[in-house]
Amino acid sequence: MRTVLVTGASGLLGRQVLKTFQLDGFNAVGTALNRVSPPSIVKLDILDTEAIENVLNDVKPDVVVHCVANRFPDSCSADPEAAHKLNAAATKALASATFSRDIFLIYISTDYVFSGRPGEAPYKVDSATDPPNVYGQTKREGEKAVLDVTRKSGNRVLGVVLRIPILYGPCDEPSESAVNSLMTHVWESQNIKQPTSKIKVDDYAQRYPTNTEDVARVCRDISALYFRDQASNYSLPPILQFSSEDKMTKWGICKVFSEILGLPLDGMEPHKPAENDKAAVKRPYDCHLDTSTLRELGVNLQTTDFKTWWRMETRAFRH
Repeated sequence: MRTVLVTGASGLLGRQVLKTFQLDGFNAVGTALNRVSPPSIVKLDILDTEAIENVLNDVKPDVVVHCVANRFPDSCSADPEAAHKLNAAATKALASATFSRDIFLIYISTDYVFSGRPGEAPYKVDSATDPPNVYGQTKREGEKAVLDVTRKSGNRVLGVVLRIPILYGPCDEPSESAVNSLMTHVWESQNIKQPTSKIKVDDYAQRYPTNTEDVARVCRDISALYFRDQASNYSLPPILQFSSEDKMTKWGICKVFSEILGLPLDGMEPHKPAENDKAAVKRPYDCHLDTSTLRELGVNLQTTDFKTWWRMETRAFRH
């Protein structure tokens, strides 16, 4: 039985990755800082290099899926130093520790490593990166750390970067996902009576909301490819990308929720950011990811239909 260690296993993506590997027969162990429940989820402060070493020595995983990150652009911009420590420095420490032990690492990155300027997407795995904000910059630093360490490992790639877009899925709190939280806003907007109090929702940036279950499945499949090809000394491409093709703005997502729930959007309004708004954290317009490299590897790229999943999640089977 192979062992997987999932960092951030109490978070939106991590808990689904842990569940998927468990169902696939792995000895699956997760880490968390606060929401710990041994033996399935053990405590780990990812900022503590010694603690990383100790957990790897105790669990002895064959593969690590690194899901821990500050995924919120506003939070990263508010405290760039903390974002760098978590998204970049901790990733470098983890990569060094896994590679020195011949442990395969999957580093979860983001489409925000690209500029997202109009007309550039879709981005291939080797497209030039140009992050527009602190979040994207620190995640790109994390990518470089993984790629730099894996270059030193010789012919075999011991780690891959997996870029993904905005996520949704089962969560403990809607705030865990920028998509799930929009459902909360739709409900909250039902109590708004004053036109001046309407909730403004972005209707500019193109997003490709992707279900955490699909990302978890792809992580499992990437691991399977790695273990299958170990004997042949074949190396996976160092950068991979996965995404749904469900294209919509956040306002478009709210319209889908409105349709599913049968609720009006009178308390909300679409919003396009002003070009000269220097106070706002810059968001890319379109970071659509090209997934052809995964397809060439034979990985199943089928994704959950956005509207169907939310109908099931809310039990709103309206015609």
